[in-house]
Amino acid sequence: MAAAAPDWPAMVALYNQINHYGRANGMALTVPAPGQAVYEMTIRDEHLSSPNTAHGGVLAGLMDAALGAAALSLAFVSNELVATVEFKMNYLHAVHLHDVLRAEAVVEHTGQRLLVSSCVVYRVAADGARGQAVARGLGTFNRYPADKRALG
Repeated sequence: MAAAAPDWPAMVALYNQINHYGRANGMALTVPAPGQAVYEMTIRDEHLSSPNTAHGGVLAGLMDAALGAAALSLAFVSNELVATVEFKMNYLHAVHLHDVLRAEAVVEHTGQRLLVSSCVVYRVAADGARGQAVARGLGTFNRYPADKRALG
């Protein structure tokens, strides 16, 4: 008899509790379904590298978090965790103070050992709709059994 799949919404909630990076940067995670992740954040003063312009590392952190959360949410279903192997991104437009960003990521490929996810970071329009794409990226993640690392 196969073991029951873990309660992935509960595992995502646990991840949100232990994810200090996301909280420190004002990032809010939602997981519409396993293999999908959406992170939103507003650019604050501490994210700027020059007057009114966000540091590229802020977008890289948001991108890596979204790519990883998409992979992690799918891995949870199989009682697995993930670790970043590599990721790349293209910066398309500058991001400015008070911009609201939405990173939408999805798992594109699931292999025996690796997951690949893609992400687009959008500027959010005043009405909450997707605005201009400001970055695109791709990440590769190693899958491993959850019992190899304690989450609590």
